[in-house]
Amino acid sequence: MHPMRKQRLQIVVMIIAASAVAAGLIIYKLGQNANFFYTPSQVLSGEAPEGTFIRAGGMVVEGSVRRDPNSLAVDFEVTDGSAILGVRYTGILPDLFAENEAAIAAGKVDQNRVLQASEVLAKHDEKYTPPEVAESMNAAYKAKQKRKADKL
Repeated sequence: MHPMRKQRLQIVVMIIAASAVAAGLIIYKLGQNANFFYTPSQVLSGEAPEGTFIRAGGMVVEGSVRRDPNSLAVDFEVTDGSAILGVRYTGILPDLFAENEAAIAAGKVDQNRVLQASEVLAKHDEKYTPPEVAESMNAAYKAKQKRKADKL
């Protein structure tokens, strides 16, 4: 093989190898930054990985918001209609955060199945509910109605 061709082949192989490594690193980092959404039922059943950053949401349970008088810590519960998930958040809650309203919390689930939230999002108007939460609540409502019908 001619030395010039050999040199060109080496350059092409190096470019392909560098591109493969760069693509692999990009895919790896994107996988780490993905935020997966789980319903309270999924979190409590163990489907949500412990210690991994996730989003979970539902309706804030009435009477569940408890504020620590000495800090910005807030404990509250969210439900999808069939399960209730405890959430602990330290910070200022959004203005639209309220009981019986939709909210999404982002954070990590601890060993006690409590979401240690680093961010809380509240609905932005009175007609909006996140699609995942709405689907989950509709499914839970239908399952509850079916159980009632089966008992009769």
